Amino acid sequence: MALADRWLLPEGIKELLPPEARQAELMRRRLLDLYNNWGYDLVMPPLVEHLESLLTGTGHDLDLNTFKLTDRLSGHSLGVRADITPQVARIDAHRLRTEGPSRLCYCGSVLHTHAANMLATRNPMQAGAELYGHAGIESDVEVISLMLETLNVAGISDPITLDLGHVALFNALIAKAKLSAEDKSQFIDFLQRKALTEYDAFLSELSLEASLRERLAVLPFLHGTVDVLEKAAGLFEGWSEESEAIQYLSDLAELIRNRFPQTRFYFDLAELRGYHYHTGVVFAAYTPSFGQALAKGGRYDEIGQDFGRARPATGFSTDLKTLLDVAGVKAKIEPSVLAPSVWSADLHEAIEQARRQGHRVIQALDESERPAGCDRQLVKINNEWVIQAL
Repeated sequence: MALADRWLLPEGIKELLPPEARQAELMRRRLLDLYNNWGYDLVMPPLVEHLESLLTGTGHDLDLNTFKLTDRLSGHSLGVRADITPQVARIDAHRLRTEGPSRLCYCGSVLHTHAANMLATRNPMQAGAELYGHAGIESDVEVISLMLETLNVAGISDPITLDLGHVALFNALIAKAKLSAEDKSQFIDFLQRKALTEYDAFLSELSLEASLRERLAVLPFLHGTVDVLEKAAGLFEGWSEESEAIQYLSDLAELIRNRFPQTRFYFDLAELRGYHYHTGVVFAAYTPSFGQALAKGGRYDEIGQDFGRARPATGFSTDLKTLLDVAGVKAKIEPSVLAPSVWSADLHEAIEQARRQGHRVIQALDESERPAGCDRQLVKINNEWVIQAL
């Protein structure tokens, strides 16, 4: 690498400089205070862990997105976390071992081998909350409500659309189709890419009952407003597992609507985001001004079993840097008070008193220094130090 290029950051890696970094820290504090007010306890997992722990129960996608290295002390394979959720699941399963519901939250840097989308960085600041030990609809309602409140506190003013899906419906259909692992993988790939031509061709080659083929054929089109749930309910009438998933989404949406009446709803019964990870409802929040999900999550009951302690779980995460961008937070130099460069006991006391009162005070190192952002100054009037406008 040329000397002139050594100071460049790797592609997709972003740093925050003054005053943006200050705004990010203020946002982080607001979110963690919000989670604390809801009863969620803060955890701070390490940036690096044993690779097996980081990837337990997460599927192939996270494996590809995780930077890997070898520990020189032990020779073991380590990973730089690409997602904090598995770490929190490990903490709940092995470190806390709480009986009954456990509420945990976090905010920290993660690192991705590839950016999640064209608008994302490879080093997001992931914030989120997880609720363990409760399998009912009440915990899903709480977590989704906290996700929507997160966007409110972050200053997102655009209307929010809540995208809801349920992987149990797809699981039930696939179980009836008795697909091989390879066929199942192809099936999921076609649905995720919305490759309808390939999907139809693949479906025509499978040996399926007519009723099952009909429902699989219409699955990619079961997305839209609440009307799609009514259509799906009629289509799967008498199919118990599929009907239960559809009814669950209907009940969930109604409970959320009662709390957040301004929220718009979109249902996608073929949504398989995090399919290898989630076990029930999946959700994401969108705004018209941003092309990707602002926050997303779902239920992932089986991850606790992978860590040796089966616990129902639901949670969400978001990227703090994305929230700052979408909220349009203006990064301004914070107004400061300039103190003269001379030293005296009474000036020192005046500076400390001003800082205790919440003022940002910069003492000049010499008479020529004029730090940016100073709009006031400490001046001595009648033997008393007072703050005046510059």
